[in-house]
Amino acid sequence: MQNNKNLRTWLNDMELAHPLVIAGPCSAETEGQVLKIAHQLKDTDATVLRAGIWKPRTRPGNFEGVGALGLKWLQKAKEETGMLTTTEVANATHVDLALKHDVDILWVGARTTVSPFIVQEIADALKGTDKVVLIKNPVNPDLALWLGAVERFYEAGVKNLGVIHRGFSTYEKNTYRNNPEWQIPIDLQNKFPDLPLILDPSHIAGRRDLIFDLCQTGLDLNYDGLMVETHYDPDSAWSDAAQQITPASLDQMTVDLRIRVEEGDQIEYNNKLNTLRTKIDVMDHQLLETLGKRMKIADDIGLLKKKNNVSILQTKRWNEVLGKMILEGEEHKLSEEFILRIYKAIHQESINHQKNMIF
Repeated sequence: MQNNKNLRTWLNDMELAHPLVIAGPCSAETEGQVLKIAHQLKDTDATVLRAGIWKPRTRPGNFEGVGALGLKWLQKAKEETGMLTTTEVANATHVDLALKHDVDILWVGARTTVSPFIVQEIADALKGTDKVVLIKNPVNPDLALWLGAVERFYEAGVKNLGVIHRGFSTYEKNTYRNNPEWQIPIDLQNKFPDLPLILDPSHIAGRRDLIFDLCQTGLDLNYDGLMVETHYDPDSAWSDAAQQITPASLDQMTVDLRIRVEEGDQIEYNNKLNTLRTKIDVMDHQLLETLGKRMKIADDIGLLKKKNNVSILQTKRWNEVLGKMILEGEEHKLSEEFILRIYKAIHQESINHQKNMIF
């Protein structure tokens, strides 16, 4: 699979004056709920109505979706509002049922993307259709696995493709429910700049108060659209209540978001500059997180040295680290002078942390 302009055809054919907006409840709960949300969304920038029909949870016992019955509700919402519809499919049976109910866009969930066997099964079930298929990133931060899933659909003859960035699971406590790991979708963009990229801020955030800033970052990084979970009464939602917003909030958010239009040399320059600066901001944030984790390890080393009555400064170890980093820096086109300055500062901060543990 190689990048080509035709990857964007399905999105271009929508002729939208703004990024694609996919919105709707995490789960279809009742027919009335689906129809009410659809009618509240139809006059917003939302083009596609989303709703989870099959919702297998991490642990059994929670609401796991209404099943195929919900597809009839989506179909009715489409007839009444004119919105396109989308839902998640996790096996060939889901695909067959979704196609029979005229679902326009199918998405593959993060837990499904991790399994090439299931991805291939779904891809085979979609051979010969012109449906749009969006593939969410796998649960774990693995770009090759994500692209591998896309390629399986492409090789099965499914050419209307896109990807959804919903963040990556982490065992560490984090601001977000799922760590964005922005560098991974940035790398994907570099490989396939014409493959539509959609942001799912709801699953990254896990909290509605973080959604706006995530959306703005996505747009600053030239994402093609947003998938935002919406509910007319979010706190009463049967699943993922904390991360859903109201249709009215979505409508206001699309007004407040800064969307740059490319026209003219100066505007194009500013757009590209802002995109590159946003990438640097993302990397700077990741650098600080990594340095923070490094210093926590230095704290542990300080406690271990205290327990064993060992001095803080280990000259041999320091020289080994410095020599190794200089060589690795050269591979990344970083000067020896730069590496020395950076690692001397890191080493000094590490010593300070260890001293705080010992004294």
